[in-house]
Amino acid sequence: MRKKVFLLLLALVLAVSLIVGTSPAIAKKKVIRWKMTSTWPPSIDLIRADYAFVEAANQLCKGRLKIKFFTGGTLMPSYEVFDAVSRGTIQASGDWANYWAGKNAVFDTLGSYPMGMTPMDYFVWIFGGEGHDIYEEAYGKFGMMYLVTGITPMECGIRSNKPIKSLEDLKGMKIRMSGKTQGKLLKDLGAAQIAMSGQEIYQALQKGVIDAAEFCSPSCDWGMGFGEVTKYWAVPGWHQPASVMGVMINKKAWDSLGEDLQKNLRLAAKAACVKFMAGQYYDTIEYTQKFIDKGIQINRYDDAVLDRILKLTNKHTEETAKNNPLFKKSMKSQMKFKKDFSKWRAMEAPFSFGFNPKEYPNLD
Repeated sequence: MRKKVFLLLLALVLAVSLIVGTSPAIAKKKVIRWKMTSTWPPSIDLIRADYAFVEAANQLCKGRLKIKFFTGGTLMPSYEVFDAVSRGTIQASGDWANYWAGKNAVFDTLGSYPMGMTPMDYFVWIFGGEGHDIYEEAYGKFGMMYLVTGITPMECGIRSNKPIKSLEDLKGMKIRMSGKTQGKLLKDLGAAQIAMSGQEIYQALQKGVIDAAEFCSPSCDWGMGFGEVTKYWAVPGWHQPASVMGVMINKKAWDSLGEDLQKNLRLAAKAACVKFMAGQYYDTIEYTQKFIDKGIQINRYDDAVLDRILKLTNKHTEETAKNNPLFKKSMKSQMKFKKDFSKWRAMEAPFSFGFNPKEYPNLD
């Protein structure tokens, strides 16, 4: 009798143990751990988009997904991050899409494009229109998911040690400039495109290896020391009216997340984009003034110059679209947005993204 009672109690204990062990309410949830890196080292403040995304993602995911961030160059050279995420060597990396135009011309439209989308155009097209779907399609071809994490103001323009007031002044110059289409335009204008990483530009300008360079926003350019090694600044930045930052995520890693964690990462990217974009714009106040106080001479192209660049750009756009369906799809979507938006943009002038009043009230 005692033996039967013992066996019954033992069976009951085992049954309860099995129930408790498999209960989702009691079972400890597994922590998912990701590694993320960037194309940007800490010295280039575009990395702020990556910092903002990682901070928001870790906060929103509440310990269920933990992203450990490694600054650009610490895990691998910056130009290797695309393939590393694609293969799944790491789960994610911050980037700028135009760096990958050699893999597919569509990427030349997604980070920036000459005479193309403004910061607000990209913002509305990505988050309000079909832009994000095109990013997903482009990166999806390489086994990745993509989330936009930041948009810069207009890129500054060309910095040099000789004044650039017309397109004729560009002839014979060696210019550090990113972008595949940008390189074609420089060739049209008699200049040579020189490819180099952001970290190399200061020394190249200082030693005269290049005649001029562009990189990014005023805060970024100032932080890279361009105020020390250049005297002239040609605006506007027709080569990149805006730049889009984002995070590449390995598709298998993305698909392994639950729908709620995916939603949290999408929200984290949007939060990062707002924080980064606002910060970059506000910083233009301080850092534009720093360049002026340094004695940098600013020269502005006239409208005829921009009209000529637009015609050249359209020619290259049409040629590339003939040979690349996804490039064509992206550009058609962007151009449709600009045409559709043009009526409101015209009505909104001069209040589109603010205006410079001819006089201010006296509030002293």
